[in-house]
Amino acid sequence: MHGPEVVKQAFALRRDGRTQDEIAAVLSIGQTTVGRWLRSDEHAVLQSPMRRPSDPRCPGRCPRRSEVPPADYAYLLGQYLGDGTVVATGRGVYRLFITCCATYPAVMTDCENAICRVMPSNSVGRRVRRGAVDLWCYSKHWPCLLPQCGPGKKHTRRIELEPWQSAIALNSHPEEFVRGLLHSDGCRSINRVTARTGRRYEYVRYQFSNRSGDIRALFTQACERLAIEWRQMNGHTISVARRSSVTRLDAFVGPKS
Repeated sequence: MHGPEVVKQAFALRRDGRTQDEIAAVLSIGQTTVGRWLRSDEHAVLQSPMRRPSDPRCPGRCPRRSEVPPADYAYLLGQYLGDGTVVATGRGVYRLFITCCATYPAVMTDCENAICRVMPSNSVGRRVRRGAVDLWCYSKHWPCLLPQCGPGKKHTRRIELEPWQSAIALNSHPEEFVRGLLHSDGCRSINRVTARTGRRYEYVRYQFSNRSGDIRALFTQACERLAIEWRQMNGHTISVARRSSVTRLDAFVGPKS
């Protein structure tokens, strides 16, 4: 979710006579988002339940938490932390969006199946965009199941798992959690290197890239639970290149398809 300053800039540009397309281009945000804001008014957008400090979750312990299939939830949590967002739509209903690359239909199917199993009574829709497909699903319980949702981009706020989430994602099903994170913000590639001697060689490596240090830390914690060695490649990227660790990841992740 975009911060309040972005919302205010959008409405200021509108008052200056800018079109929806121009506003989206100036602010580098989606035209659909801008259109949804402009169909309402500035005050209503800024007072959206997703921007309020109050807790939108069910009072006490939401029963849906104990009903989720753990493996599917761990995978969906990884996908959400990478490429997902939760948006308030009014009357206490929220819509989960997860953006999938159209190049990888099998990953898209895995993500859709996970949503269906976590929220079995609700339908999953698709919105096709250039090079990508948004999967979406409505429910009043998304803030209960994904309490990391909130105002602002994920890398600008604290991301921590609640104890019940850690029990699933880090203790019981770290493989599915890592698979979800890699399917959203990771890749498996062949790195080709030329040594100083002129000898050329290649090796397989996995990379996970996310601007949130908290989410990168969750990825490395899950890797350590699985005895997978990793190293910090650059400011936003974690690399797994040791052969035994790559073999371990190949056993449950493998190339995207």
